[in-house]
Amino acid sequence: MKTRIMLLIWASIIGVPVSSTAQTTLSGKIKNEIGEGVPGARIMIDQTYQYVVSTPDGTYEITDVALGIAIIEVRAFGYQLLRDTLQISGASMVHDFDLIPVEYFSEEVVVSTTRAGEKTPTTYTNLGVQKIEQQNFGQDMPYLFNLTPSTVVTSDAGAGVGYTGIRIRGVDPTRTNVTINGIPVNDSESHGTWWVNMPDFASSAESVQIQRGVGTSSNGAAAFGASINIKTNEVRKDPYAQISNSFGSFNTLKNTVQVGSGLLNNQFTVDARLSRISSDGYIDRASSNLQSFYLSSAWLGKKSILRATVFGGKEITYQAWNGTPEAVLEENTDSLTAHYYNNLGYLYLDQNDSINLFNAGRTYNYYTYENEVDHYQQTHYQLHFLQSINQKINFNLAGHYTRGFGYYEQFKRGETLTDYGLNPVIISTDTISTTDLIRRRWLDNHFYGAVFSLNYTNLKGIQITWGGAANQYLGKHFGEIIWAEYASNGEIRERYYESESNKTDLSSYLKFNYALKRFSFYADVQFRYIDYAFVGPAQVNGELLDTDQQVNYQFLNPKLGLMYDFNDRHSAYLSFAVANREPVRDDFVNSTPDSRPKHETLQDIELGYRFKARKTMMNLTGFYMNYQNQLILTGAINDVGAYARTNVDKSYRTGLELEAGYMILNNLSVSGNCTYSLNKIPSFTEYFDDYDNGGQASVTHTKTDIAFSPNLIAAVALEYLPIKSLRFTFTTKYVDKQYLDNTMNSDRSLDAYLVSNVELAYTWRLKLFEEIQLGVQLNNIFNELYENNGYTYSYLYGAKVYTENFYYPQAGFNWMSRLVIKF
Repeated sequence: MKTRIMLLIWASIIGVPVSSTAQTTLSGKIKNEIGEGVPGARIMIDQTYQYVVSTPDGTYEITDVALGIAIIEVRAFGYQLLRDTLQISGASMVHDFDLIPVEYFSEEVVVSTTRAGEKTPTTYTNLGVQKIEQQNFGQDMPYLFNLTPSTVVTSDAGAGVGYTGIRIRGVDPTRTNVTINGIPVNDSESHGTWWVNMPDFASSAESVQIQRGVGTSSNGAAAFGASINIKTNEVRKDPYAQISNSFGSFNTLKNTVQVGSGLLNNQFTVDARLSRISSDGYIDRASSNLQSFYLSSAWLGKKSILRATVFGGKEITYQAWNGTPEAVLEENTDSLTAHYYNNLGYLYLDQNDSINLFNAGRTYNYYTYENEVDHYQQTHYQLHFLQSINQKINFNLAGHYTRGFGYYEQFKRGETLTDYGLNPVIISTDTISTTDLIRRRWLDNHFYGAVFSLNYTNLKGIQITWGGAANQYLGKHFGEIIWAEYASNGEIRERYYESESNKTDLSSYLKFNYALKRFSFYADVQFRYIDYAFVGPAQVNGELLDTDQQVNYQFLNPKLGLMYDFNDRHSAYLSFAVANREPVRDDFVNSTPDSRPKHETLQDIELGYRFKARKTMMNLTGFYMNYQNQLILTGAINDVGAYARTNVDKSYRTGLELEAGYMILNNLSVSGNCTYSLNKIPSFTEYFDDYDNGGQASVTHTKTDIAFSPNLIAAVALEYLPIKSLRFTFTTKYVDKQYLDNTMNSDRSLDAYLVSNVELAYTWRLKLFEEIQLGVQLNNIFNELYENNGYTYSYLYGAKVYTENFYYPQAGFNWMSRLVIKF
């Protein structure tokens, strides 16, 4: 039923007219202060989808321009924004635009080296500051990306605040490359991006580009399905201040204060932000207490820029990592009782556990200890220097340092003393070998390095960038006992494990773009060297011991692309890219050199078509992502007794992505996207524990779906402005069935879901304030009860295979309100 609803909505969108009767052709030249043509300028007609990019000699042509008043916006690197109003008439019209150079060198050079441009043959979506501000009610950044193509977002706490995640094309977050101002953000060891460590970072984001596939990512680990490139605030000439307060369901509260000096003495600028977010969460006790800051100062010269940026976050988040057992969601007493007895002695060790399990309901949280929290703080330091050598050559150098430290605290029952390096306790004639205890697991890390790029353009269609990065990661992992019922020979803060790791990541790349009439060629090659030293198990004289180990990799990642513009409305592109990626920390430290997995390789082909007219736009992309040695969980236990990820020889993702938009009226528009994909593993072997015979049993599967890879994802947004100051937005998002593992077993799956939201916003412009915005966001208005994440495990007992599924329930109907005052 849900699938039919979304197909009906999409049929209505793509069934609208995709062309209109030609009326006027607007053409001319974009010129600089001495009359030369400006290549690569973006000429856009306001309140339409029409835009073109000027040719290498600065000329442009836009067909099918409506008669009447048209507001034209022209943007070009190194020039001031130009907005002009034209009276469009006649069958054709010629108009030149004269651009004025900016008085200072532009920071857009940073963006141009790390992002795809209008003529780059790759698949991407851009989010500007206006769209980011509209959606920023306080949820983590992945929720701001929820309506972009092929995207599924998740939340442990069920309401988008706290631990959240994002999958693009079914690819997990550890395979998504994230950068801020071109600086890598992914954790060097786990490859994950923890958005909870950057609360309210959206308030400091000027723009975001999400690339799907391998894309053009140059810094950090390779993109294995997507990359997210974030750019922070641009230079604002005038001073400003802004106060934003949000409040909503689950006692969610967000307070943000932002100030900026504007341009001082035409050379200096300072921007700052303080944010606080708190929430009880939808899931029991899944609270969040988040704080963050942002501070940036820049000196701007005519040919150089020096910018220092510091931002950081501190989070205290109550854990909701364990999920909710399927039996709880089924509300079936027999199933719940069976689950309880199947896990007695493992999960449920005392009466409080059973009371919680049988009475909590859908918002069940396994953890009940009052301080079962994740407590982490991370601060990022960036220093960017940009220098224009001449009109054709510029240089960018950035240094960075990230400092992170914190722990998660756990109350554990019945832990074996010897597992913590403690002696059994002997009382009279009794020997006590287990204890209840509270432990903290710490991460204390440093990440620092430098990135650079040297950019050349001949102003006639050739662009060449040579760049690279040198990054170093130092990580310390240790666990400590802060309380134990039986302390044995231990002391408070007794360290029961301690290890260090050191990772060096060196890379260099060369990019080449060439525009020749209607053709645009793109080539990119990156060389990456990784050296990783860590503590892990190895066989020493037949015994498993922790040893210092070291691995290194050398990767060559080439990319090629071709784009052709049929005219100003139709274009097509084809790209081929290769990416290689090393395993993550757990793959190394939970294996010996004999069982260590291989690195993964991805070959990505993207074929795209783009159409834009006055009232209509459409992007259609076909993709084929072919993996070699993709790492997946199979349930297999390796030679150190760990459930480790295993390489599968072949797997692939292939599908179609459609983006479309239609302006029904000047104040009414509809847009959306739809992805249909096949995500397959031709063959792999599943393993599960055999409690009847010992060891593991196995089953071989063929042509199964990759876990967490829905075949269909669709989103639609309807925006209506009944009056100029009032905006109404209705959105709906459909995500098809997903499997929790790679067996394609329907008993281990997430049901499809359809979630709809409504947003209302009203803006006043008064003499005392630049503007006042009042908004309300009504989420999941049809109260859909759904889960968007989970996990599963199976075992054989009594000649029967038992499966335990755990899910992360999401909130039903909930709301957020917002008041923004801009000075």
